[in-house]
Amino acid sequence: MARGGGASGRRGRVRIVLAMTDAPTARPRRGRPAQLSRELIVDAAVSAGSLDALTMRELATRLGVSHAALYRWVKNRYELVDTVNEVMVERVLPSDPPQAGQWRPWLARLAWGMHDRFLALPGYATRLARPHRHTGQALGRLRGGVIAAFVDAGVAPELAEQSWYVFITSVVGWLAVQEQPLELGGSAPRFDLFLDTLLRGLPAREPGTARP
Repeated sequence: MARGGGASGRRGRVRIVLAMTDAPTARPRRGRPAQLSRELIVDAAVSAGSLDALTMRELATRLGVSHAALYRWVKNRYELVDTVNEVMVERVLPSDPPQAGQWRPWLARLAWGMHDRFLALPGYATRLARPHRHTGQALGRLRGGVIAAFVDAGVAPELAEQSWYVFITSVVGWLAVQEQPLELGGSAPRFDLFLDTLLRGLPAREPGTARP
């Protein structure tokens, strides 16, 4: 069979090659730098030692990126606080729900995670203890997990909600006090004793006696 195309076929192939060569090179899309992530930003904020004193420029320097690059992820300190809160919750909230009858060990894991993560960032527990809009948003997932743990254990929804209040205010309050210690005695407060006492008293129950 004769080969088709001849000179005209070769010219066609040349035009195709030239067209492919002259095609504009695809440029990377503008967006968040690949070397940044929410986790890296939070780790850098934690390593700074104080969220209240940390500036956006200092954070960018710690991350080794420009201020403009950091701006693509967090535009201001409010967004930085939101990001820190979101990642903190992801890190302390157990990924697996409590097994049947195991809500106390599950809450203990959560509380110890809060202890270790929150105290690693000076002033963070104190910030959480101060009511503001960011606190409610950050604790929403924690609230859902804790209430679900109580409800699965057979606690009525209203008392499960009250149990959540007792748990979160007690743990965050205890941690906040450790950041600004009170001279209440000769020995240092022990979180393990505090947590054991707290969990033994949960879930919340209706009072046996009326208010005096």
